Parts: sequence; C-alpha cells; structure tokens
Amino acid sequence: MLPIKAILFDLDDTLWPIVPVIVRAETILFDWLRAHAPRVAQQVSIESLRARRVALMASEPRYALDLSLLRHTTLTEVFISSGEDSAKVDHAMAVFTRARNAVELFDDVQPALVRLTRQFTLGSISNGAADLEAIGLAHHFQISVAAHRFGRAKPDPSIFHSACDALGIRPAQAVYVGDDPLLDVEGAQKAGLRGVWINRAGTEPQRALPAHVVPDAICANLFELERWLISEPLAK
Repeated sequence: MLPIKAILFDLDDTLWPIVPVIVRAETILFDWLRAHAPRVAQQVSIESLRARRVALMASEPRYALDLSLLRHTTLTEVFISSGEDSAKVDHAMAVFTRARNAVELFDDVQPALVRLTRQFTLGSISNGAADLEAIGLAHHFQISVAAHRFGRAKPDPSIFHSACDALGIRPAQAVYVGDDPLLDVEGAQKAGLRGVWINRAGTEPQRALPAHVVPDAICANLFELERWLISEPLAK
C-alpha cells in the first residue's frame, strides 16, 4: 500500500452535529416568515415545508444534489401560491443559510485539525451545503468538493477521485473520514481510498454498521483518528 498523504473529511455529523443546526435554522427562518411574509407563514408550517421538499426531491432526484436549490424552489412555490412577493425568497434563503452555518464544532475538531495539518494535506468532500468560509474552517483544507458544485454525490467514486486529482495524489494515498458507513466508508473504499468510520456517541441519528462494511478503522472522535494514523506504518 502507498503512504498516506491526505485526509479527506465529511462535514455534517463528522465535524459538527447537524440535526440541531437545521432545527434551529428552520425555526429562525419561520420566525422571519411570520414577520416579513405573513401570508406564507399562515399557509405553511415547518413540517409542511419539509414534506414539500421530500415530495419534490422524490419527483425530481436532481434536487438531492443541491439542497439549497431544493429549499429555494420550495419557498418560491409557497410564496407564489400565498400571494407574497417571491423577490423576498432570496432574503429568506440568506436568513436560513446564515443560521445553517452557525454550527457548533465537536470539541475535538479544532485541535485535531491543527495537528493533522502539520503532517497531512487536508480536504473535504460533502453532499451538504455547508460553507467552510462562513464556518471558519476553510483555512484547514486545501480543497473542498461539494456535490452541488461537482454534479455528483457520494458514494459515486468520481467525487472521491476528483478530490484526489485536485490534490495530485492517488486514491490509495488518501483516507476518507465520515459518519455514514455506506456513503462515506464503503463509498471511499470502492473508490480506492481507505475509509474511517466516525461513530460518535450521543449523535442523532445513530447509525449501525452494516455487516458487509468493514472500515479500515472505527473512531469515536478525531483524537482516536490521530492515534490510528500514528499507529499506521504507512502514515509517513
């Protein structure tokens, strides 16, 4: 096997918990709708907006690649149907996006990333819509590949290969770290990378490890990832 040169990370539920972030962001958005688009707030609820997004994504799978576009499209539909000015949708999205990027990192993330950058090149691959610049983590990562910009999502091998190509390394020289056994671990391994499963206690939703997925390592946090990398003879 080739020496490890790069560590690539998933973002949501790997570097921060995403469920409380989305719940808070949707609440902030709905409060904004009550104040600035009351006819929308009277017609829909947080729950009915979620149901609309689920139905739209089921009917048009392309929205699975761009969750921000999905949310924007859904809001535009309800603004028009309620008689509100659809020009306000961009402002509503800005309110949501600001709150969506107000994440609370897991305690291990900042110190571990600082140390890992001393030995490895770091990057990220995400199916979500997080903005690392707004979050304040972009300086840790040499490259960041987002599914909505790339055009394909994990577990498609091409998104992993794109990140490796951008770093000028072979897939066998990279480790991918994520919380989803199928999208992250199995997806990375099928693309030729090593896959590490981050299984954090107390996060929602809890994930089970399918019997056919065998991670290269299982870590409860990034401190354990550091220890595994140190113990790996090829992490030099």
